[in-house]
Amino acid sequence: MSRFEKLIFQLLRGISDANFAFEDLRSILLHLEFEERTRGSHHIFRRAGVEERITLQRDGEDAKPRQVRTAILRHKLGGEG
Repeated sequence: MSRFEKLIFQLLRGISDANFAFEDLRSILLHLEFEERTRGSHHIFRRAGVEERITLQRDGEDAKPRQVRTAILRHKLGGEG
């Protein structure tokens, strides 16, 4: 199982939401071909075919993964890779 597959599995299970590393969420989004733009402390991700934009902000070393999980499930992006 690749690192990406392990991260997606962990994200979709939702068990470790309180400890999901910002860089891991960023890595997942970049792997799924989202484009990143930084505005201050906010990292904004967009992708063609996905109407919502995903905004991540560091919480120490962690970030809140719910918005990322929702977009992946809604647009069936997790099977890529």
